[in-house]
Amino acid sequence: MSLTREKLNQAVKFVQEADLDIWLTFVRETAGGSDPVLPLLIEGGLTWHSALMVTRGGDKIAVVGNYDADPLVASGDWDKVIPYVQGMKENLLEVFEEYCRPTPRIGLNFSSDDTKADGLTHGMFLTLQDWVRDSRFEGGFVSAAGLLSKLRGIKTKSELERIEGAILAGDLIFKEIAEFAKVGVSERAVYDIVHRWMRERGLGFSWDPAGDPIVNSGPHSMIGHGVPSDKIIIEPGHIFHVDLGVIWLGYSSDVQRCWYVGDEVPEDVQKGLDAVNAAISAGAELLRPGVLGHEVDAAARATIQERGYPEYLHAFGHQVGLVAHDGGAILGPEWDRYGDTPRIPICEGEIYTLELGVTLPERGYLGLEEMVVVTAEGCEFLTTRQMTMPLIRP
Repeated sequence: MSLTREKLNQAVKFVQEADLDIWLTFVRETAGGSDPVLPLLIEGGLTWHSALMVTRGGDKIAVVGNYDADPLVASGDWDKVIPYVQGMKENLLEVFEEYCRPTPRIGLNFSSDDTKADGLTHGMFLTLQDWVRDSRFEGGFVSAAGLLSKLRGIKTKSELERIEGAILAGDLIFKEIAEFAKVGVSERAVYDIVHRWMRERGLGFSWDPAGDPIVNSGPHSMIGHGVPSDKIIIEPGHIFHVDLGVIWLGYSSDVQRCWYVGDEVPEDVQKGLDAVNAAISAGAELLRPGVLGHEVDAAARATIQERGYPEYLHAFGHQVGLVAHDGGAILGPEWDRYGDTPRIPICEGEIYTLELGVTLPERGYLGLEEMVVVTAEGCEFLTTRQMTMPLIRP
């Protein structure tokens, strides 16, 4: 079964749980930027106004321009493909009439909190409003953000296998980074060689390639979403840190690893490593279905502070899927910038990062990032945890 068919079948349950008549993904000219959910629904793109729908009863219906119809028919994923030539308004309203209850509930892809559930453009929303004006469907549009959170987040077996493949591809690159990274090598040189390896292997980047991987060496490096420098080189006493995201067969990894540059691990570095791992363990222990993301974050945040380090200034974890930051629930504090996402209950089958770090004076940033899948009883690590500090010897 194709991955798109798996996700369309999965969507039926979520449409029913959301009490929708129809879930509608409404797009056009997708080559120039599109709804983030589209890769889960079709392979390729669409040109004219296109309506991809899953109904409460499980029917998958596409209303698309006549030249866009054949690939959807050939996929076998859609129960009904309705092509149009001059315009689609009447075709779409006929579908609404057939499948909507007396008080319609039509789910659209918009959200104030979740970027991956906010794919409907304002212009397309105005078009829909104009088409249903003075009809019984006026006022029937609601947000499908909850459905999208589950559809992106709860992974099928095929999706999990692809993410595991991305992790393995990233592990190989980390191994090669450890061999390449020597005293005197610049951050930029590491970044450049990783890009070469990824191009040669046909791998994609889990976020903007300009910042993937993040490479840090020592106390003067940019922390966070910085740019690797050709002026900063690996030196004795530095912590060397890499944050790498790899896409393999359309799915992502997001992992951080670090090394100490020297002949042995100093006490302050070991203490920092132990504190970071203790916080990751504390969060992992709490992570299970039904728990809220801010509760998991609070456990990790309290642990790192109890070890004598400042709290980290970001969320403890995010979902990973088609890209590194894949929307839905996050394991984060109840800060305004995260909206309602830290209060969404965790679901079995979701994949999260567990990530944080500490900055050590004169040494740099010591950060780790692991990946886990939520199970019925808790979570399982998909990555092999970094519990020790490897050395880059001078």
